[in-house]
Amino acid sequence: MVRVGVREVLADRYEVEETDSGKNALQLLTDVGDFDIAIVDMRPPLDSASSSLWGSATIRALLKAQPGLGIVAHGDRPERHLVNEAIAAGATAFVAKSSPPEELGRAVEAAADSETFIDPAAGGRRPRAGQSLTNRQREILALFADGNSTSQVARKLGLSAETVKTHTKQLMARLRARDRAHAVAIGIRNSLID
Repeated sequence: MVRVGVREVLADRYEVEETDSGKNALQLLTDVGDFDIAIVDMRPPLDSASSSLWGSATIRALLKAQPGLGIVAHGDRPERHLVNEAIAAGATAFVAKSSPPEELGRAVEAAADSETFIDPAAGGRRPRAGQSLTNRQREILALFADGNSTSQVARKLGLSAETVKTHTKQLMARLRARDRAHAVAIGIRNSLID
């Protein structure tokens, strides 16, 4: 099995900066400024004596420097003790490196929306269709239910039409909907929208 790197999975949707240690990640965060998400490797460095900042210590340090930062803990394997350690340190999400790349994407989306995500392989429950919609996706779905077009939704939410289209594709995939009308029906049936 070939493991796909973080950059390969996320670079088409996000600006990705990488560092080789927790210490350098903290330095980048303080030098550059606000980041939306940090992905923290839970594995200790090969020479753990060279860096006392790794795993959960990195998570705590990053959150101290930027409270509210979404953090995805990235573990070698889907082990429950790693999940517990990461979440206790303040991570928003956990995903195993051995999981399919789509799980990393889901973890990052959840962390960006301040939602918890636990890799299903690590014992996280996979949500039923529609239970994992972000707040923004629910807003967009509700506006579609009110009869708004993509451009009208974009204007009302202060977004570009392209951003609304991206959210729409994601919400339709999460709902497993055939089209917008089907998505609205699923949203109403599952009490995702009023």
